[in-house]
Amino acid sequence: MVAENVETIKKRIGEVCGRCGRRPEDVLLVGVSKTFGVDSIRKAAESGLFDIGENYAQELLEKRNNLNDERIRWHFIGHLQSNKVKYIIDYIHLVHTVDSERVAEELQKRAQKAGRSVNVLVEVHTTDEATKYGVQPAVTVDLVKRLSKFSRVKVLGLMTMGPFSDDPEDSRPSFQQIADLRSAIEHEGIENVSMQHLSMGMTHDFEVAIEEGATIVRIGTAIFGERAITALDTASH
Repeated sequence: MVAENVETIKKRIGEVCGRCGRRPEDVLLVGVSKTFGVDSIRKAAESGLFDIGENYAQELLEKRNNLNDERIRWHFIGHLQSNKVKYIIDYIHLVHTVDSERVAEELQKRAQKAGRSVNVLVEVHTTDEATKYGVQPAVTVDLVKRLSKFSRVKVLGLMTMGPFSDDPEDSRPSFQQIADLRSAIEHEGIENVSMQHLSMGMTHDFEVAIEEGATIVRIGTAIFGERAITALDTASH
């Protein structure tokens, strides 16, 4: 079922790209495997989906160790606390959720010890929902400027979540806002910063996200199925 779901999502990405004049290969599909076991991730990899997103650092580390599949590119998409950076720094492909200078400082310190650089996105809070994380839009450009000073932390773009809603169109203002922010940051010409990625769109609204310029979509339910809601989810993505 996972393999069939991956193909269905890829087809839908192709269709929406065709409608809005974009290339499907310019949209990266990240499978969100939170709460699902390594067997589900293995099936996704067997279908050619190697970009996998996790919300919790220790769960990610455990799955990575159990899978031992170097083809997988791990994405961290949950709220990142400074004391959890140590669990992911050696191998993480992209951190989607940097929203403070403090977290960037820890990433810088740990990356330097690990002898690597780490690619990150700045998470922007584009709704009025208190359960979501992210920097406020009005101060995003300033935060990006401050993050640019970290030699081991490379800002590659922005990330956001649309509102909780059954109507995908309700997410469009959030996605438009983050696209405008990307343009504003590009206009600043900040050194050590690239705005190549907009990570936005999930199972219910990824097609709208692609229409508004998403380069990364994060799909969980439509690939792995419905998942159990845990207590941690009340304060997480």
